[in-house]
Amino acid sequence: MKLTGRPARLLVRLRKLTRNDQIILSLLAVVAGAAVAYGSLGFRWLIGVVQHLFFSDPQEELLSIAILLPWWQILLAPAVGGLVIGLFLKYIMPGGRPLGVAHVIEVGALRGGRMSLNQALGAAFVSAASIGVGGSAGREGPMVHFGAALSSYIARRFHLTPSITLTLLGCGVASGVAASFNAPIAGVFFALEVVIGHYALHAFSPIVIASVVGTIVSRAHLGDTPAFVVLQHAPVNIAEYPAFILLGFSCAIIAILFLRAIVLADEGFSRSPLPVWLRPAVGGLMVGAIALYFPHVLGVGYQATDMALNGTFGLWMLLGLVVAKTVATSLTIGAGFGGGVFSPALFVGAMTGGAFGIIAGSVFPDLSSGVGLYAMVGMGAVAAPVLGAPISTILIVFELTGDYSMTIAAMIAVSVASVTTQQVFGGKSFFNWQLDKRGLDLGGGRARQVLAARHAEDVMADDFHIVGEHITMDLIRQTLRDSTDDHIFVVDGNNRLTGSLSFTDIKDIAFESGLDHLINARDAARPHPVYVDRQESLEKVLNIMDASGLLYVPVVDTIENMRVVGLVHHRRVLTEYNKALLDMHAEEHGEK
Repeated sequence: MKLTGRPARLLVRLRKLTRNDQIILSLLAVVAGAAVAYGSLGFRWLIGVVQHLFFSDPQEELLSIAILLPWWQILLAPAVGGLVIGLFLKYIMPGGRPLGVAHVIEVGALRGGRMSLNQALGAAFVSAASIGVGGSAGREGPMVHFGAALSSYIARRFHLTPSITLTLLGCGVASGVAASFNAPIAGVFFALEVVIGHYALHAFSPIVIASVVGTIVSRAHLGDTPAFVVLQHAPVNIAEYPAFILLGFSCAIIAILFLRAIVLADEGFSRSPLPVWLRPAVGGLMVGAIALYFPHVLGVGYQATDMALNGTFGLWMLLGLVVAKTVATSLTIGAGFGGGVFSPALFVGAMTGGAFGIIAGSVFPDLSSGVGLYAMVGMGAVAAPVLGAPISTILIVFELTGDYSMTIAAMIAVSVASVTTQQVFGGKSFFNWQLDKRGLDLGGGRARQVLAARHAEDVMADDFHIVGEHITMDLIRQTLRDSTDDHIFVVDGNNRLTGSLSFTDIKDIAFESGLDHLINARDAARPHPVYVDRQESLEKVLNIMDASGLLYVPVVDTIENMRVVGLVHHRRVLTEYNKALLDMHAEEHGEK
């Protein structure tokens, strides 16, 4: 039967809706948000199972459990667990490595959001086991990674374009963070700030939907309680703002030391003669030794963080826990355990802020708003530069407290800490460091990676002119007339590049006929010319050109022989970059 009138128009509109990418993406965001939230619940359950095997109790309050256990169990649990994890990585996941947020950033920038679900399942098991046996690591990073992989799997099943896949990847990230902290706003901005890298409306709406769905699922099963609870405190005094600036500087120092410790531990284990599969066991034994004196460092450390926020610890305990957790986390990550640094950074920040609050309160007792407030602000001020996510951490503070005055204090401290860390540590977060280890600089996304993968010899031209050092002015003028680039290069008797010449360099003497045989190319040339090696990446070539202001640079065979073999034009490098952008655009819109 043929439909007519209003039913026919309704059918046409329904068909249009099913072909609308934004409608489809919004519906899939609901699916992804719920799936990732349940995956996060499963991940937490798995941590509890492993923890029950090694510490005889699945409860998250590992500190309360550990202080009642015999010393040998605290010492050996991370070591034996590390041995199991090392053997798992060697025989079950050959070539595998713990994966987290850095891997999500990589696949989002370079692979159109395509991730392996099987690989993610193995990585999730390694991370859950690492935390369950007492490794000093966070669960948020692995949850984000698994959530992104689950979203990527959904995108593959529906044959979505890379652009939509990337947005769905962000949906998984947002849901994972929201489910972990009961903080949907922070989940949205963490996904946009760290993974997606932009705030375009077409990505914003689905990510918001996924974050809200993830929060609803989490609250339905775990209750509507924040990850951390801060006791009531006095209102923030405007006179305290200088103290928050100083706290920001203090947290920057701690964040830099925290990152440096991880780098040093990683380098130390990499240089050690220990086989890779044995490193987690040795690192676990060291973490267990620290836990004999500071059992607070075991696992995610949420209970100890809560105690710091509520002013339970004294000054020396807080300072001791800053050092203990930093060392334990660096050993855990460096030895090859799974897990992230979100929770450890919050832990160290809370201890730093708490210690600062005690000192500030003793100096200005009438102005201090309380140790708990400083601990909460410090928590954000250390985590922000470590994660490279200042907006997200500020929002976490706001969502956990609902306190505007505390949020303003956090904004001050986070801003100071982030800028200071950026200047001292080169603007590299923990995720940037992990990507650097893999030889990746994703500042310009996939298009920039094309430049990093190609070399100067791939685009160099042969329309360059060289002259010997003893060539006289009349021959220089003739060569410049024949050169299309108004540029020639000067070489010595061994054909080594020694200088460069342009009309600007000789314009004052070029038409003095009496000087033609008195001045040669060596006299007129600019010494120490800018050049690139033929194996130099186009990314580096473009940076050199931008820094020098040159539109073309000579290409030498090797730095040792300095023989000119070509010329790279600025426009040719830009053409390659634009071509990469067009190819990426075509791929994202299904034109390839």
